[in-house]
Amino acid sequence: MPRLELSGASAIVTGGASGIGEASARQLADAGAHVVIADLQDDLGAEVASSVGGLFVRCDVTSIDDAGAAVDAASEMGPLRALVNSAGLGRAGRTIDRNNVPMDLEQFRFVINVNLIGSFNMLAQAASAMAKTEPVDSDGSRGAVVNMASVAAFDGQIGQAAYSASKGGVVGMTLPIARDLSATGIRVNTIAPGLIDTPIYGEGEQSEQFKAHLGQSVLFPKRLGYGEELAFMVMECITNPYMNGEVIRVDGGIRLPPR
Repeated sequence: MPRLELSGASAIVTGGASGIGEASARQLADAGAHVVIADLQDDLGAEVASSVGGLFVRCDVTSIDDAGAAVDAASEMGPLRALVNSAGLGRAGRTIDRNNVPMDLEQFRFVINVNLIGSFNMLAQAASAMAKTEPVDSDGSRGAVVNMASVAAFDGQIGQAAYSASKGGVVGMTLPIARDLSATGIRVNTIAPGLIDTPIYGEGEQSEQFKAHLGQSVLFPKRLGYGEELAFMVMECITNPYMNGEVIRVDGGIRLPPR
């Protein structure tokens, strides 16, 4: 059984302007896909899109209109076969602070809205377009979705209540959505990254020292992961016809301590 063919097809990568999303976009383009970079970072998004021969679409993943625009743009370039839900954010905050003041509920709601509801919004819009394409094989395959969760869904640390809840929601919806979409030949998998070297850590000597310190807590290899390594698993989930309904940790064996 051949892998899912991406040459001439289109793909959407949310959060594709940097980090794991950018690495995934580049590997999708190398596989022959026309890639839509769906992001809020205008300059970086346009730069990445240009470098992979794709298209940048400014996209708030929580917006139905923006999600639809990204899907429409991709569908004009070729049959939509892949969505990588890589957009996400974190807002650290304890349930109650040192003065026993509760966390701002809007902060909690904002993280859930972007990471969980935004992922579902993009997925539903993309699946609707995928379902209207012609199958690519005798199994009736039409495409694949890869969501990005986090090991914090399982090992949430102090101050990560909102982030862990949002990523736990992504994990929890993976199987039921895979079941929902099975009738249309669309596969759904989720990757849970560990500590990954992305722009969130900044630049410079202090940043490098901090990342080296974090890397010592990884089982092996004792370093932060690279975006390209996550993208390898993204591509496996998309192109392997028998990968479905799964949540995969890509974390070097780390188990996060409480803090």
